[in-house]
Amino acid sequence: MKIAIISDTHDNLATAEKALKWIKRQEISLLIHCGDLCAPTFLTQFLVKKFSGEIHLVYGNVGDRRLLQERAKSFSKVKFYGDAGRLKIGGKRIGFTHRPEEAQKMAKTGRFDIVFYGHTHKPWEDRLKIKPSGLKILNKNKKLKVKSVCLVNPGTLAGMFYKATFAIYDPETDKLELKIVEKL
Repeated sequence: MKIAIISDTHDNLATAEKALKWIKRQEISLLIHCGDLCAPTFLTQFLVKKFSGEIHLVYGNVGDRRLLQERAKSFSKVKFYGDAGRLKIGGKRIGFTHRPEEAQKMAKTGRFDIVFYGHTHKPWEDRLKIKPSGLKILNKNKKLKVKSVCLVNPGTLAGMFYKATFAIYDPETDKLELKIVEKL
């Protein structure tokens, strides 16, 4: 099962529509939005109409937080998480938020395999190595493994400051792809 991850749409209907058409052709049925939809009407009048699958979203730093939360409740296929969300799909623990600082904090907990974030508009992938802490070692000869958490920014779907991009993630194969909208 593949997942589409978008962020920082900033009400840009043209690039969002092109991306959503491609996502639909791929038969992707789950979308994560890492914040900055901007106007709640982007969700209610556009996104829920153009994407038929589940939509999981968090706040960004732009827009009316109260109104967005209120409008999201009107749609059963939309799950709104506040500042940070989590899902478990295909055995992978997925976290998502808007700000990179919050994504770092989430990754450092060791509770996630991959954490998506937005805000900077710059597509980025990084690996954060987490040393297990607070774990009791019952067998003194057993070494604890260092865990690697993937941090990913899918970029901006609005195409502000950087080209319009989004990510596709397959939790079953752990394959991650960056899609550039103008090349779809």
